[in-house]
Amino acid sequence: MSKNFSAACERNSLPIAEQLIRLFALSSKVLEIGSGTGQHAVAFAHALPHLQWQCSDRMENHASINAWRSESGLSNIGAPFGLHIGRSTWPSAHYDAVFTANTCHIMSWQEVELMFAGVASLLPQSGLFCIYGPFNYDGQFTSTSNQQFDASLRAQAPHMGLRDIEDIRQLAASVHLQLREDIAMPANNRLLVLVKPAEPADK
Repeated sequence: MSKNFSAACERNSLPIAEQLIRLFALSSKVLEIGSGTGQHAVAFAHALPHLQWQCSDRMENHASINAWRSESGLSNIGAPFGLHIGRSTWPSAHYDAVFTANTCHIMSWQEVELMFAGVASLLPQSGLFCIYGPFNYDGQFTSTSNQQFDASLRAQAPHMGLRDIEDIRQLAASVHLQLREDIAMPANNRLLVLVKPAEPADK
């Protein structure tokens, strides 16, 4: 059986979905970067039946994503395509919104920069980029558990680690995205909502 399971996804799907129902109410096509096990795709496609949820991830995760898709029976989940930030070509299709969960602290900072540039290039004006995960503020951890999580990440690979919200804000501004909302989520996580304004922020 290719279907993988994440306890964290099981816990956080509902609170994230509650926010996405509001944020993606006018969206029709959403790209998920890093679909992982496929659990989020199923949960959010179920909660948002009016839109098409497009999965993407590295090829090694596609079997699990497809297993979750198949079991769900939902018709509004697109088969995953290969997307390895820094190596893959970005899709030519356009999306109303982009969602990603727990990727910024796994990628290298250079990969995070490439992800933001890619997202900015494919979003239309007023398009949303929603990022879920833990973040630091003013260089400080928001909880002991986040500090321990950061230490475990850095022990795995030096390029991993929690990102600071101000660095995210500056990176967003560099590709003409603006941080519209910073929503507190359970277990010391955040949901960042970035928007592509009608005009670049520096004009």
